[in-house]
Amino acid sequence: MHIIFIISNETSVPYFKWFAEKAAQQTVHKFSFVTLYTSTPKMIEDVGKYGWQCYWFKYNHQNRKTGMISTFFQLYKLFKKLQPDVVHTHLFDDSLPGLMAARLAGVKKRVITKQDTTFHYFYAPKWVVADKFNNRNATHIVPVSKEAEKFIIEKENAPVEKITMIHHGIPPELFTQQSEAYKKELINRYHLEGKKVIGTVARLIEWKGYRYIIEAIPDVVKKYPNAIFLFVGQGDQQTELEVLAKELNVLQYIVFTGWIDRDYIPSLYSLLDVYAHAANFEPFGFVIPEAMMNAAPIVSTPTGSALDAIKYKENGYLVNYKDASSMADGICYALEHGAAFKEKGQKTALEMYNFERMWNSYINLYIKA
Repeated sequence: MHIIFIISNETSVPYFKWFAEKAAQQTVHKFSFVTLYTSTPKMIEDVGKYGWQCYWFKYNHQNRKTGMISTFFQLYKLFKKLQPDVVHTHLFDDSLPGLMAARLAGVKKRVITKQDTTFHYFYAPKWVVADKFNNRNATHIVPVSKEAEKFIIEKENAPVEKITMIHHGIPPELFTQQSEAYKKELINRYHLEGKKVIGTVARLIEWKGYRYIIEAIPDVVKKYPNAIFLFVGQGDQQTELEVLAKELNVLQYIVFTGWIDRDYIPSLYSLLDVYAHAANFEPFGFVIPEAMMNAAPIVSTPTGSALDAIKYKENGYLVNYKDASSMADGICYALEHGAAFKEKGQKTALEMYNFERMWNSYINLYIKA
C-alpha cells in the first residue's frame, strides 16, 4: 500500500518524522511525503534519511487562494503519476487542494486529520463552507479528540459514518528524558527552591486562557504564599498579561520565561506541583500528555486531550471554561492532593497517547478504508 502524507506551512513536523522512522522498520507499506512551504523544508532531510521521498511545492499562505490553485494542479499531476492508495491531509491549506486533487485523480482512500478544527468557525467564519467541502471530498475524517469529533458532527455537519477518532500519540522515550543537571539549573534560574510551582507551556495568546490563571492567583497565594507561576512561551499577549498581573498585584508571583529549550521540558514538568491549562478550546493539546507522562498533576479546562484522559479528582482536575474561581479551586486542590494524580495520570497518558497506538490506529484505518 502506498500512502502519501501532506502538510502545509511547516518546515518540519515531528510526527511525520516518527511515521517515516516507524515505516522504515517494515516492508508492507510505502510512504511518501509532500510539504507545501515557502522555502526548502527541513522535512526533505527528516524523512529522506529513512529512505522516503519528500516532494516540496512552494506555497505561501499569505497568498492563499492563488497558492492553492497552483498547488492543486501540482498535486493532481503527482497523484496521477504515483497512483497512491491513500492520500492523507492534515491542515486546511493542504486539505483543500489535496483532497480535491486526490479525488479527481482517482485516489480511492482520502483521509483528513482535522488538526485545526474550530479555527475557521471562531476566527474566519467565511471559510467554514470550505471545511465542509473538505469533509465531502474525504472518504475518512479523523478528529483527534472526542470534543473535536462532537464539533465536526454538530458544526460542520460531517457524516458520522466517515468519522474515526484517533488521538495523537508521542514516543514516550523522547518526551520523558529528565536530567538532574537540568532540574538543578531550572531551580536556580527561576528561584524555585522551597516554592509551590505551577507551570503552563503555551503561546501567550488569548485563547490559551492565561488571563484566567492570572485572575486565579490572588486566591491561590492566600492559601499558598510560596506559590510561583511559570509561564513558558511567547506571544502577542504578554504585555497585556503583565498589565493584568500588575493590576491584581500578583506580578511578583509570575515568571515569564519565554520559550525554554525543548531538551529541558521533561525536567521542567517533573518540577511542577501543578500543570495549569486554561485553553478555551483545543482540538488536542500535546502539552497535556507530555506533562502527564512526566507525572505532573494536571488542572485543566475540559478540552482536547485533557477531557479525554482526565477523570475528575482521580488522575487530574477539570475546571470550568473562562472561570478564574474554578481554576483557583483546582490549583489549590491539586497542591494539596496532587501527589495522588501523578502515577495515575502518567499511566493514563502512556496508554492513551503513545505513538505506537496512533501508528497502529492509522494503519488499521488505511487497510480497512
